[in-house]
Amino acid sequence: MSGKLYVVGTPIGNLEDMSVRAVKTLQEVDFIAAEDTRVTLKLLNHFEIKKPMVSYHEHNAREKGGEIITRLLSGQTCAIVTDAGMPCISDPGEDLVRLCAENGIDTVVIPGPSAAISALALSGLSTSKFVFEGFLNPQKNARLERLEELKREKRTIIFYEAPHKLCDTLSAMYQVLGDRKITLARELTKIYEEVIRTTLSQAVALFEEKAPKGEFVLVVEGMVEEEQSLTFEQALELIQALVDKGEPLSKAAKDVARQTGFKKGELYSRFLGRVNAVN
Repeated sequence: MSGKLYVVGTPIGNLEDMSVRAVKTLQEVDFIAAEDTRVTLKLLNHFEIKKPMVSYHEHNAREKGGEIITRLLSGQTCAIVTDAGMPCISDPGEDLVRLCAENGIDTVVIPGPSAAISALALSGLSTSKFVFEGFLNPQKNARLERLEELKREKRTIIFYEAPHKLCDTLSAMYQVLGDRKITLARELTKIYEEVIRTTLSQAVALFEEKAPKGEFVLVVEGMVEEEQSLTFEQALELIQALVDKGEPLSKAAKDVARQTGFKKGELYSRFLGRVNAVN
């Protein structure tokens, strides 16, 4: 008779969020598959749990997955954990669950904290419908291409991002999605937890001035349907208003192009033509 795989959620920062059921499960299984055994060892030590561990992460999932399945088929039980939060979400644990399904091995979920859902709950944006994108491709062209595909997504969109890639990601979002609402959740449940509710343009400016620290969840407003689309002439008036406030024409045309969908070059040349005609 085959064993079972337990998918165990662990805290995303605050150890007090560990459930009684999760502790009990880790105490009772035969072994634990951990993303980083050093991180999980700290968790086990805190709860005085002594269990053998195997390392299971994206770089060894193919090799270790087969070994874990063999042990499960022999009747052993295993708990899979990630460094923080729910395994299998933007995590190679999904491959292990798939292998279990293919081999007729039972899987049991022990729910725990999720950074994505926690950030969504705090975002102040619509929570009735949402999509989870995880990490965007670090390659510039692939990242921009994916954002273009999401440009007309009406549901709230959730992303994960590392601090050293945050500025590039925010700039790409602003470039493609325009200036829409965003909530940045940093270090959730930890001492320096921070939730920033702002817009993409303001977020870009903010992190140009200070270096981002910690892991981020980005919750981005879905596309909002305008009751009435702006005409080209109205777009030119928006440019005029920005120029009157001292904004350079090139930047004003770029900003209005993002807001309206009109091409920057056409707005720029038509505005210049109108100015020259007046003069």
